Amino acid sequence: MARLAVNVDHVATLREARGINEPDPILAAGIAELAGAECIICHLREDRRHINDRDLNLLRRTVKTRLNMEMAAVEEMIEIARDVGPDLITLVPEKREELTTEGGLDVKSNPDHYKRVVERLTEKGIKVRIIGGPGKDDIKDKSHVSGLTKRTVVYDTRKKNDIEFGTEARNRTSNNKDKNKYERSGHAFGNPYIL
Repeated sequence: MARLAVNVDHVATLREARGINEPDPILAAGIAELAGAECIICHLREDRRHINDRDLNLLRRTVKTRLNMEMAAVEEMIEIARDVGPDLITLVPEKREELTTEGGLDVKSNPDHYKRVVERLTEKGIKVRIIGGPGKDDIKDKSHVSGLTKRTVVYDTRKKNDIEFGTEARNRTSNNKDKNKYERSGHAFGNPYIL
């Protein structure tokens, strides 16, 4: 059975568009959890266009299931994530002109940077998810994260990729060519989440 994760970003977008304090994404997250959501997602963007620091801190204190923080792999966000301690980080690209996250990360352009980012987050016990971009990916898992549920999970297409799974990795590759597209309206991360 699929489990539900709810993104509260656009509740905050509506609040910001109105220029008032409601609707409140924290209240929306609570309602979603009461209705059966097993994960709350929020994206703290560098420009704070919807979710802000107050929201993230209150979500961390009130979410009873799991909190997935989407963020760019930049120093400011890394420090905030290490301080707040969400259950999961999803590293995503950010473009100022986009309305919502589009596409995936080009990890190959700077693999050492992403390696350091993942190491800094996982040393705080935070699970990290990277949404890759289109094209051939070379993935070599050498992770050593403590705990049974803290391991590398690879979501990508099987064809035209060079993937070397480590002992802790979960293979969530697929023959579906759209597997590495990040679209909230139709992207499935296999089980456990449908976004």
